[in-house]
Amino acid sequence: MGTHHKGPAAEMLALDAFIKLRRSADSISRRVNAHLAGPRLTESQFGVLEALHHLGPLSQTILAKKILRSTGNLTLVIDNLEKRGLVSRTREEADRRYVTIALTESGERMIRSLFPAHVKRIVSQLAALSTEEQLELARLCKRLGLGPEISS
Repeated sequence: MGTHHKGPAAEMLALDAFIKLRRSADSISRRVNAHLAGPRLTESQFGVLEALHHLGPLSQTILAKKILRSTGNLTLVIDNLEKRGLVSRTREEADRRYVTIALTESGERMIRSLFPAHVKRIVSQLAALSTEEQLELARLCKRLGLGPEISS
């Protein structure tokens, strides 16, 4: 179901497309991330493990940007991963405000065991689209993502 808004055609079109985009993304995300319940990981926690696995140790600020979360939200995510022994924090000697987050051996083992199945789940979900459609979707999403900021 699209929008119930009754307004100018341009508004109805944009709202309908936005609703479909959000519902599709939420639905795919739910199916792709369902396997994270077993190891009791949130999407954000998995995102942190995956980013550190592929990029190596990162500052909390850079990590937040990589997984599209606020640094405030990421503090709790990292706290919980650290309690489970999956990541470690190291403060810089020269600037104690600068904290580097890194995977522990346990964190590395966990992400290595989960990532291949995660990729297969994503591939399975996007198989509904042809190669050309996936390329077009990626192009359109990038274009939307680079859209103008909205001021308050």
